[in-house]
Amino acid sequence: MSKFCQKCGKELTNNTTVCSDCGDTTNKGNGTPIITKRDIVVSIILSIVTCGIYGIYWFVCMNNEANKVSGENTPTGGVAVLLTIITCGIYFFYWNYKMGLKLSNAGKMYNKDINDNAILYLLLSIFGLSIVNYCLIQADLNKFAD
Repeated sequence: MSKFCQKCGKELTNNTTVCSDCGDTTNKGNGTPIITKRDIVVSIILSIVTCGIYGIYWFVCMNNEANKVSGENTPTGGVAVLLTIITCGIYFFYWNYKMGLKLSNAGKMYNKDINDNAILYLLLSIFGLSIVNYCLIQADLNKFAD
C-alpha cells in the first residue's frame, strides 16, 4: 500500500521520514503524520496546577493534531478557542462532536482502531465532563503517535 506526503502529495518510499520532494518531516515512514504523544495524567495535573491555562494549551494542541491526522486545516486551535469564547461556550459542544468525527475518519484512513465517539463527546461536554473528553481524545491521538 502506497503512502503519500501530507504536504505535497508525493509518494513516499518505505521507511522514509522526510519527503524527498518538499523536505516535510510531518510523516512517519508509514505515512502517518508525526504528532506529540502526551501523558494524560500529567496533562490533567498541569491543567489543575495552572488553573486551566495548560488546559487551553492542551485544547489547542489536540485540535491542531486532530487536523493534522485528519487532513483538515480548519479551524486551527487558536480559532477554536476564539470561537468558544465568542459563542460563550456553545462552539465547544460542536467542537467535541466534530473531534469524534475527525478522529474516527482519521482512524479509518490510517488503519487505527478508533471508534466514532462523536455523540459520547457531545454528551460528556453537555454534562460538564469535558476533562473526560480531553482524556479520550488524547488517548485516540496517542494511537497516531505510536
